Amino acid sequence: MTNDDLLAVAQGALAHAYAPYSRFRVGAALLFADGAVVTGTNVENASYGLSLCAETVAVARALGEGRRGGLVSVAVAAESAVPVPCGRCRQVLHELASLDGADPAVTCAGGGDRRDLRLSALLPEAFGPGHLGVTG
Repeated sequence: MTNDDLLAVAQGALAHAYAPYSRFRVGAALLFADGAVVTGTNVENASYGLSLCAETVAVARALGEGRRGGLVSVAVAAESAVPVPCGRCRQVLHELASLDGADPAVTCAGGGDRRDLRLSALLPEAFGPGHLGVTG
């Protein structure tokens, strides 16, 4: 699966976003080394601090399915602007990726624009499980 294919999956996930307050719907898709794809959408809450970003939902689903590492690529899509992962999402993605030392590609697209990055560029000098003596 290419980054373009993964981005199309993330764009498809937009239909399931729950964003009644911001109206900024986001879909995310995670590609794993075994070819599996896990999606997530943003889930807003009237108590804004309880809202969840699409990337965090996708990582929680992946961990809930027993995935520990193997993250190859991430795609994040929105309709009106490029949805670069927020700080929390960068850290959550790093936690999953660092379980086996991966540095996944991150493709973000929205509003006709696109950015292709590496997770390490989004979160340099990241703190992770290795700092606590934990490995895969």
